[in-house]
Amino acid sequence: MGRAFVYVVLGGGVAAGYAALEFARRGGYSRGELCIISEEAVAPYERPALSKGYLLPEDPSRLPKFHTCVGANDELLTTKWYKEQGIELVLGTRVISADVRRKTLLTATGETISYKTLIIATGARALKLEEFGISGSDAANICYLRNLEDADKLVNAMSSCSGGNAVVIGGGYIGMECAAALVTNKIKVTMVFPEKHCMGRLFTEKIAEYYESYYTSKGVTFTKGTVLTSFEKDSTGKVSFYSKLGVLCNSTLC
Repeated sequence: MGRAFVYVVLGGGVAAGYAALEFARRGGYSRGELCIISEEAVAPYERPALSKGYLLPEDPSRLPKFHTCVGANDELLTTKWYKEQGIELVLGTRVISADVRRKTLLTATGETISYKTLIIATGARALKLEEFGISGSDAANICYLRNLEDADKLVNAMSSCSGGNAVVIGGGYIGMECAAALVTNKIKVTMVFPEKHCMGRLFTEKIAEYYESYYTSKGVTFTKGTVLTSFEKDSTGKVSFYSKLGVLCNSTLC
């Protein structure tokens, strides 16, 4: 026998947090009838903080400061708030299948959770380098940034790599913000991206030139119009070189 709810929100990201706030405001449910199922171990939070204040070496932003719905200058939905509202958080739980006919969900632990109304709010995920056929992308010191676990790994990498080198792949929002955080943590940064300039989908060439000049003044090196092809790992399983357009570059990833 598993648990049963009237309303189930599948996914514990920003959408789930804001949905919970709407339920609480509008009512229409009783205590214990609504739950949020999340693979993460914490209540829904605002992800933008992960590439900003969370990466600072001094006075970093930490939970509960950026739980939803602080992004809308509204209530801070901490674990305590969910308990007070009678909303159950089913955290650290991965759903592996859904039977929409029987209205049941099966978790990785074998538990069946039934519902009457299902709200799917699973969001997106970070693309992995191996999906682009880049060899060596399973190296131990390659970091992504999508969730709290990713951010913690990056923070640990930066703390052990002060004075070292890092490569940031991508010249968009996350890439630019991570580069700034790495420099703030006293790490030398090379940014690699295929576009002609940073923030290609938003910035004009002139605006991009301003930001690239500012970043360069802080020690960031730009390698533009370049597609990464592979990584070379050392004996410890960490990246020691990366290849771009067939050129082997001596620059380590933190």
